Amino acid sequence: MSVLTINDLGMNFSGFQALDGISLTLQEGERHAILGPNGAGKTTFFNCLTGQIIPTRGVVSYKGRRITGLSPSRIVRRGIGRSFQRINIYPQMSVFENVQVAMIAHEGMSFRLFRKAEALFREETLQMLELVNLTEDETVTAGLMSYGKQKQLELAIALCSEPELLLLDEPTAGMSPQETLDSIALIADIAEQRQLTLLFTEHDMHVVFTIADRISVLHHGELVASGTPQEIRANDDVRTIYLGGYADDAA
Repeated sequence: MSVLTINDLGMNFSGFQALDGISLTLQEGERHAILGPNGAGKTTFFNCLTGQIIPTRGVVSYKGRRITGLSPSRIVRRGIGRSFQRINIYPQMSVFENVQVAMIAHEGMSFRLFRKAEALFREETLQMLELVNLTEDETVTAGLMSYGKQKQLELAIALCSEPELLLLDEPTAGMSPQETLDSIALIADIAEQRQLTLLFTEHDMHVVFTIADRISVLHHGELVASGTPQEIRANDDVRTIYLGGYADDAA
């Protein structure tokens, strides 16, 4: 079943064509990577899908219902979660509090309505920390953790909205090689456990070819190619523009 349908998506910023006629369909349970260098339009593409910006043209539909023009909060309530390229956490709060706040927000509650907010969703918060391997960091101030663990925390926050489609913007950017390997394994495991449809942008070829079922390649805001990892490896344009010798090494 088609989960996400993107038809002729375009975004123009004062004469600069950031996206030009992107059409794409995601099937339920698919792990789809958006590949491209800096400036290819990947983050703009995500921003159009999740309501941060309204595209100049085109239609985005989720489970057959148009979501183009909806606010980010309404899109989240439809079942779409997202993490950002720049970490989006509360650095002065503990790991536990970050996730707890996300739980409370998902339920439409407010700390100000409760004198003992620390008791809210405690069990659910602990379960989420266990899911993303942060149980031992429960009391740690979020901003003091390593970059890799901060990305794990951001993933937990995104999962608090109980999404069926999860969008991850450069999930391994800035990580060490070991953090990258750990993050790939964690994302793949969670996607399988929760039966998520996954759409992510990446620059790391190893990440893309390790966990993606399908890959779409952006170049100057245009969709250059879309297919299986094997098809992308074999695409001459993609090999020349993006992969260089990696395609030969990874084949």
